[in-house]
Amino acid sequence: MPDLYTRMGIGSPAAITVISLATMLFCGFLITRVTRVLKLPNVTAYLIAGILLGPDCLAVIPQSFIRDTGFLADIALAFIAFSTGEFFRVKVLRESGFRIVAAAFAESLAAGALVFASAYFLLGLGLTFSLVLAAIGCTTSSASTMVTIRQTGAKGGFVNAMLQADALDSIIGLLAYGVAVSVAASEAGGEINAASVFLPLAANVGVLLLGGAFGFALKWLMPRRRSADNRLIITLSVLFLFCGVCTLLDISPLLGCMSMGTVYINATGDEKLFRQINYFSPPVLLLFFVRSGLNFDLGRLSGAAGVYGGAPIPIIAAVYFAARIAGKYGGAFLGCAAAGYTKTTRVWLGLSLVPQAGVAIGLAALGARTLGGETGAALETVILAAGLLYELIGPACAKLALYKTGSYGGAPETPVPAEEAASGGGNKTASEPLAERVKRIQETLPLPEKAVSEEEQAFDEAAEEYFYSFPPPRDRRINRRR
Repeated sequence: MPDLYTRMGIGSPAAITVISLATMLFCGFLITRVTRVLKLPNVTAYLIAGILLGPDCLAVIPQSFIRDTGFLADIALAFIAFSTGEFFRVKVLRESGFRIVAAAFAESLAAGALVFASAYFLLGLGLTFSLVLAAIGCTTSSASTMVTIRQTGAKGGFVNAMLQADALDSIIGLLAYGVAVSVAASEAGGEINAASVFLPLAANVGVLLLGGAFGFALKWLMPRRRSADNRLIITLSVLFLFCGVCTLLDISPLLGCMSMGTVYINATGDEKLFRQINYFSPPVLLLFFVRSGLNFDLGRLSGAAGVYGGAPIPIIAAVYFAARIAGKYGGAFLGCAAAGYTKTTRVWLGLSLVPQAGVAIGLAALGARTLGGETGAALETVILAAGLLYELIGPACAKLALYKTGSYGGAPETPVPAEEAASGGGNKTASEPLAERVKRIQETLPLPEKAVSEEEQAFDEAAEEYFYSFPPPRDRRINRRR
């Protein structure tokens, strides 16, 4: 089916590019109005928008545009990874010791092993496909996890463990992905040896060190006197430069960007920069997820095209979906038990790691580009199909885990002395008298202004600083806030 521009006789590449970007942004936003009512995450809306705009439905976006915007995966992964690096603070890691490392390794490797066993032995898929699928299965969705935490305002030790496990999952998944892709390339060449396994590991270690060096360079480029708008410009230029170097070397930038963020936050303690990046990144992430939906081949879900390695692709996606959840939960439970975590953390950590979207979809896009052909297309279709399922239940699972661990909604209440309960008129918990007093005070106060997130506040401050950095005219001097 010809795309919309061909049907309308539009041939200008510049017009096609600009209009396509505008269409993707607006349609992604528009469908979030529907998914918000259904209590679904925005990522689901973006993927659906891409599917609707893609060649299998309305055919609005041309294949040439989809093919030429593969760099969006690298940029989106850079934003996600850099922001994730903020949670690898030395102080927090010292407090948790190696316990979270042991727990994260256990749940990641258990998920990867179970996915590999299911794909290779149960479904009889090839070694290449099974290895890459297992490596992607190790990862967790940083974006979905962060959205859930921000929406609930959750805090505490469980949240720290959850964020650190999430970030470690990305590192483990990247290392495994590098090895898997190299083994796949070696298998395609007819030879698998030790070099094909250890060279990718060495390359990922090199990227990790290079990202750390970029983090120190970013610190050096950020003196205290640097204005907020220039800080954002410099950060984006450093991130894009690093992504370009990694693309030139044909290596994923995710691990290095995470290292860059980790080094920067530990060297400077500058949380405000991360808030500004997080507020700037949504349009980029929207375009990335919509483009991922554009690549979703609906024809591979049915008919002869919907079979890979003798197994229907919907069955592969369903088995991957179930095997990863079982591995995450079982591995987290055993890993937390071995690391000496409390029963509450053992029971709920695995459930909080169910979401999977951003990193997995990014790696699937890279894998499709690297492997190519039927294998690459089938891999991306499986991850996107499973990703839609994960985005339906993942945030709810994470929210349930946060609630059950007391990370938001208040700690479990304890009874008060009998005399206080009697004076209060019934069986009351310790927090109820205080809650009643707070409620009475709030009733006498004016309604608060709409809450502003830390990201929005940081971005507004940067915009205001930029606005007032020029010689102001007379009326601006008068109205400037002091």
